[in-house]
Amino acid sequence: MDCVNKKKNIDFCPCTYPGCTKKGICCECIRYHLSLDELPGCLFPPEAEATYDRSIDYYISLHKKK
Repeated sequence: MDCVNKKKNIDFCPCTYPGCTKKGICCECIRYHLSLDELPGCLFPPEAEATYDRSIDYYISLHKKK
């Protein structure tokens, strides 16, 4: 089954991982990252996304009030 929104989603997908086969297919991306106890890159600010650290702990550390 093809994702009917893939073309539209790609315009907004901030994932910079070069070999990503899930780019633009949000439901597969979310399912994949959650299965690894991670979050998808779209939830991270650009500079954090570029580290490829998708861990929940890293996400929380970025959003802790200082």
